[in-house]
Amino acid sequence: MWDEVRELLHDGLSGCMFGRCALRLCQCIHLARGASLWDPARLLQGTGKFMRYVQLRPGTAANAAALSRLIDTAYSDIKARVEND
Repeated sequence: MWDEVRELLHDGLSGCMFGRCALRLCQCIHLARGASLWDPARLLQGTGKFMRYVQLRPGTAANAAALSRLIDTAYSDIKARVEND
């Protein structure tokens, strides 16, 4: 499923890229269309019209299963948007 995703290094920060859409990985995982994603674990933060993020904090346990599902959902969503653009 992830073979279309490329690693991205920009301004010294790591991330990944699908088509023209970037996902930057640092202390936050930014999801370009996060506002429209289903998030039953309430991981997403922010109030932007489109962008939402998940804050990762050292020493704090993350809900890895919920985060993985959210990233998979975001991937499927952005892939469909790019392919149907």
